[in-house]
Amino acid sequence: MKRFSLASAVALAGVVLPAVADAHSFGAHDAGFVHGVLHPIGGLDHLLAMVAVGLWAAQRGGAALWALPAAFVTAMVGGGLLGMAGVGLPAVELGIAGSVVALGALVATQACLSLPVSMAAVALFALFHGHAHGVEMPEAAQPLLYGLGFALATAALHGAGVAAALSLRGLAQGRTGALALRGLGAVIGLGGVALAALA
Repeated sequence: MKRFSLASAVALAGVVLPAVADAHSFGAHDAGFVHGVLHPIGGLDHLLAMVAVGLWAAQRGGAALWALPAAFVTAMVGGGLLGMAGVGLPAVELGIAGSVVALGALVATQACLSLPVSMAAVALFALFHGHAHGVEMPEAAQPLLYGLGFALATAALHGAGVAAALSLRGLAQGRTGALALRGLGAVIGLGGVALAALA
C-alpha cells in the first residue's frame, strides 16, 4: 500500500507541476466567463495566495474581513488592465510566488499591521496576479466575461479562506485553533517557496 501511495504521489506530481509551471500560458483563445473562473482555481500559486488573503483577513477580524479582500480584487483588476494594455511589470512570476511566501508568513506570524498598510501590501501582491491574468485577456474571445469570471473566482477564494479560518476557530477553540491557523499559513508559505524555485 505504501509503495502504491508513493507511486501515485510521484505520478500526480508529474501531472500537476508542469501544469502549475504553465498556468499563465495556457492560451485563452475562445475563453469567456468559465475560463476566467477556472484560471485562478487551476493555478496553485493564485489559489494559495487568494486563500491566504482570506485567512489573514479572518485572523485580523473587524474591518479587515472585507477590506483586505476588496483591496486585493480592486488592485488585481488594475493589474489586469495593465497586462491588457501591454504595460510590463518586472519579474511577474517571481512576484506571484513571492506573494504566496509573504502572505503565508503573515498568517503564520499572525502579523498585526495597521489596516492601511495591510491593504497596501495585499494590493501590491494583487497587481502581479492581475497582470498575469491581463496578459492573456486580449486572446480571449470575451475579455469582459473572462475578467468578470476571474474576479468572482478570486472573491470566492477569499471567502473560502475566511470560512476556513472561522471553522478552525470553531472546531478548535482558543489557542489550538490559532496555532492550527498559523500552521496553515506556514504550509502556504512553504508552498510559495517551492513555486519560487520553479519560477
